[in-house]
Amino acid sequence: MSTVSQAANDAAPVVLVTAGAAGVGRGIAKAYHEAGWAVHVCDVDEKALATFLDAHPSCGATRADVSDAAAAERVVSEVLDAHGRLDALVNNAGIAGPTGPVEDLDADGFRQCLDVNLIGAFNFTRHAARAMKAAGKGAIINIASNAALFGFPYRAPYAAAKWGLIGLTKTLAMELGPYGVRVNAICPGSVEGPRIEGVIAREAASRGVSPEEVRRTYESQSSMQTFIRAEDVGNMCVYLSSKGGERISGQSIAIDGHTESLSFPVK
Repeated sequence: MSTVSQAANDAAPVVLVTAGAAGVGRGIAKAYHEAGWAVHVCDVDEKALATFLDAHPSCGATRADVSDAAAAERVVSEVLDAHGRLDALVNNAGIAGPTGPVEDLDADGFRQCLDVNLIGAFNFTRHAARAMKAAGKGAIINIASNAALFGFPYRAPYAAAKWGLIGLTKTLAMELGPYGVRVNAICPGSVEGPRIEGVIAREAASRGVSPEEVRRTYESQSSMQTFIRAEDVGNMCVYLSSKGGERISGQSIAIDGHTESLSFPVK
């Protein structure tokens, strides 16, 4: 599936959001759309893409797996061909990865988590960076996690991938800064929605406790003792891409109600 809006205003700044058709990604895309940006999303879920386009017919959308390097090049080229520019890239795509004690994890599941969460961001960034360097400006935002700031028991693949995103962010901020391109990471806490419900269910099964106990633990890990909303992440993305954020780069910005720990009680 590949749809590029013909009604988009090419004078508007352009953003590409990976995994932007549902969940947090949709919240990010919606925030940019409401701020007047031309929005293009890619997603591996064709049904989610169709639903997104029904709600936002002026946006562009492409079915793509972020871990596929050729697909990443194709999507970025499609956006540049349609608009002649790319002002912001939000590397939002990610999967939870396998849950459990490290001795029970398998290499394939670990690798897949890295491929989507970390290599996927690299795949898109390498092509977006060329266009942004040529333009002398741009913003790249990597959606990491509060798991990129703490150790995260039973979630080793996810934590490793998200810590890798912080390293990528810091390094590319240094590399691209001289060209006017800023690179930041957003580190959300648990975001309300179906994805966190699935994580909670798997965590509960792995640890042999109830989903309610896992939920209470997650909520108690932040000072505000609450989950965040997709729109909270979207609003920060828009700010970092705007004139207000033009001197912010190399930062890992937590939107999490102030996480105190990701440790779990030992059974």
